[in-house]
Amino acid sequence: MKHPVRQIGRNKVAISCALFVVVLFTLTHSYAGTREQAKRIHDRLTGVPPSNQVLEQMESLISAGNVRGAADIAMDDPAFYSVTLKNWITPWTNENADVFAPLNDYTATVIGITRDEIDFRQILFGDILYIADASSGVPAYSITNNAHYQALDDQSADLKDVLKATTQSALTGLPTEATAGVITTRAAAKAFFKDGTNRAMFRFTLINHMCTDLEGLKDTSRSPDRIRQDVSRSPGGDSRIFNNSCVGCHSGMDPLAQAFAYYNYEYNVNSDPEGEQGSLQYNQAGATDPDTGIQVQGKYLINGNNFPYGFITNNDNWSNYWRHGLNKNLGWDESLPDNGSGAKSMGQELANSQKFASCQVTKVFKNICLRSPQDSADRTKITSMTNTFTSTGYNIKQVFADSADYCKGE
Repeated sequence: MKHPVRQIGRNKVAISCALFVVVLFTLTHSYAGTREQAKRIHDRLTGVPPSNQVLEQMESLISAGNVRGAADIAMDDPAFYSVTLKNWITPWTNENADVFAPLNDYTATVIGITRDEIDFRQILFGDILYIADASSGVPAYSITNNAHYQALDDQSADLKDVLKATTQSALTGLPTEATAGVITTRAAAKAFFKDGTNRAMFRFTLINHMCTDLEGLKDTSRSPDRIRQDVSRSPGGDSRIFNNSCVGCHSGMDPLAQAFAYYNYEYNVNSDPEGEQGSLQYNQAGATDPDTGIQVQGKYLINGNNFPYGFITNNDNWSNYWRHGLNKNLGWDESLPDNGSGAKSMGQELANSQKFASCQVTKVFKNICLRSPQDSADRTKITSMTNTFTSTGYNIKQVFADSADYCKGE
């Protein structure tokens, strides 16, 4: 039989030890020294340990209160571009969110925009493209394959140095007014314009750059007048399903996705079923699509018998019905019109929203701090970083630096 007094004593010792461990962990967790903070910043931004020389330089800058300078040293490491950024961006380029997908023009372009500290909103409307410098020895950029970027991937090329900026209009044949940042890259077209009705491009743009899927934007109070003919108004013979569910997404999505009416991804479905040799195709002004007899791609008029009285797409004019109702809280820019023509102006509508800005900041925070925002302090920091992001030219590198600073003591 255990002696009760001795057992109580053992319990007290155990509790004291446990409390000591908690206190020690808390102190270590919250008050990491400048050297530990420097290493953590480098680790989080690059995924590789710093050399002693780099660590000493970063430690000295942190001690002097210059955390951005320390972060800049870390972000000068090639691994920030070839590892951290590449792994952060790549899942946006495919429907499966596969981080191991090959390097492509979408990923390379976002890496280049980040490196050169270009207004990050350009990813949704800019006439911009990043390719490898001619001296890299890789195959030339092609609109019909990914060999250019695959070779860079195979060589584990230093993406910090090898990428150079050019324009999509100069290389792809797209008119400047038809370019829309990563939306009109070959990789995005292959993933989201291939087959279907081009709604996939709109949906994944929301997921990747507005941090919300369509379910989060459902609003059955919007007018259904722009919903296309291919959407049944009585799915399964029950109109209540359409009125209480389908209309919530389509009433806002269809008038916005009309911006993509002239785009398609063309490939040989028999000899190349995965579309590896396909290319983005755009019906320019004056073009007549063989399936529609107008400029609009045939995919916009398929399954017209599902509801013949539905909307018939005859141009690429878009409207944002979500400027009003529940989704007004996405923070649309009232200085812009709520309608326009084509992907470029629609990309500007999305990129100038408050939701776009907060989404980018939150994604960087998760990537660098290795967790989602958890408490009021985190949420306050997200708001602060978002304000800095929007007021300093949408420089995403600043967001990486600020996130690393905030989490350096963890």
